[in-house]
Amino acid sequence: MKFELFLFLFVYFAFLILLSFFFSRKMRNLEDFFLASRNLPSLLVYSSLVASWFGATSLLVSTDEAYGQGVSSFWVMGIPAILTVLLFGFLLARPIRRLPIISLPDLVELRYGRCVRHLASLLIIWYMILLASSQMVAIGNFLKPLLGTSYLNSLALGTAVVLLYSVLGGFFSVALTDSLQFFLLATGILCLFFFLSDISSLKEISLLASQLGKENYFNFFFNFKKNILIVLSFTLAWTISPIAWQRIQAARTEKTAKNALFLSSGTFFFLYGILVFIGIFSLPLFFLQRLEGPLLSGIISSKTGTFLSGFLFVAIVAAIMSTMDTAINTGALSLTRDAYQQIFSSQERRIVLVSRLSTLFVGTMAFLVATKFQSILKTLGLASEIMAEGLFIPGIAMIFLKKKLPTAGLLSLLLGGGFSLIGFLCEVNLLPFRLPPWPYSLPYGLTLSLMGFITGIIIDKHVR
Repeated sequence: MKFELFLFLFVYFAFLILLSFFFSRKMRNLEDFFLASRNLPSLLVYSSLVASWFGATSLLVSTDEAYGQGVSSFWVMGIPAILTVLLFGFLLARPIRRLPIISLPDLVELRYGRCVRHLASLLIIWYMILLASSQMVAIGNFLKPLLGTSYLNSLALGTAVVLLYSVLGGFFSVALTDSLQFFLLATGILCLFFFLSDISSLKEISLLASQLGKENYFNFFFNFKKNILIVLSFTLAWTISPIAWQRIQAARTEKTAKNALFLSSGTFFFLYGILVFIGIFSLPLFFLQRLEGPLLSGIISSKTGTFLSGFLFVAIVAAIMSTMDTAINTGALSLTRDAYQQIFSSQERRIVLVSRLSTLFVGTMAFLVATKFQSILKTLGLASEIMAEGLFIPGIAMIFLKKKLPTAGLLSLLLGGGFSLIGFLCEVNLLPFRLPPWPYSLPYGLTLSLMGFITGIIIDKHVR
């Protein structure tokens, strides 16, 4: 089995690298490298957006949560994903398309000044490094038992391939490979769903859940308070995350962007629902066993034939890599645009080289983090908390503001982002304080951010 999986992986990786070589000569400026010359059609915007969302958390965590908690796990990833793209489609796509910006911090500077821009840039780069790192952790843990390699070697293998095609081909390469990865992912998920639905039944699952004491296995509103806070945390963070903003900016027209967003919402509802059923339908397979790794690793290694195992294996690797390459590319955009170009504004002729070096730097930093930390959902939760509490309120406000409010942006970011940073340091035991853990800390951070923004507005108006 290991030889066959290695063969599937080799063919897939070789194709990705060849594709990146094709686009490497088309990179001439910053917009070519990071925004695909603002000329992506609806299909590429749609497939790239969906694929970038379906990373390690969507697949591994969603199915594990569904296996353990039942249908209420749809709240963890499915509902925030649907809400986020609908918010973009109905409210935010038009104003974002009309903004004279390349990166999100460009708008931060227009509304709040250069100081707040630098702080926001650091926050975005850190978030993207953590997001990429979480996917690296996932690919390391996923490949380790299936290929029989060490965690570090598995981590290095997946990271090296993503960095190679991202450095060579830029965002166009990322968007096209994401489209391929999305096709593999959707096909693999559907094949696994039909495979499991043939060997499991809801009646059997209900009986086994009762025997395990899971009385709320089919209760959609089970653990509602925690789930609604998770929805709020992820939705607010993803709404201000540069990943979706980058794709809206890269779309050919406003209509192109909206079509992709609305189509994505229906796709998310369908695919996340499939993931929940995969987790639930797997309960009879491992009823008397203890899972040592992710549920999907157990299914691939022992419950399916060679072809389906190989296809699922590549599909899951593709899903993890599609989020990893997006996080690295978006973090590199912020590093190039908001660090290098702020210092060396006259060095345009070297911008593609700098963009590639930034991509390599962000990927390397994420790799170093992944060698030290091996938690996916918790890391994503804390990273999302930082974006939600530190940048959501000033971020949404700046889309519609017409006047400059530097104090409002600064206080909101410092109070909300500072609270989430203290919470993060407490979670890793670097500070002795006891704060509410994520997601229960979210209302406190949002309140502080809002208070800072309102106070800043008053100060800015008084100064004028």
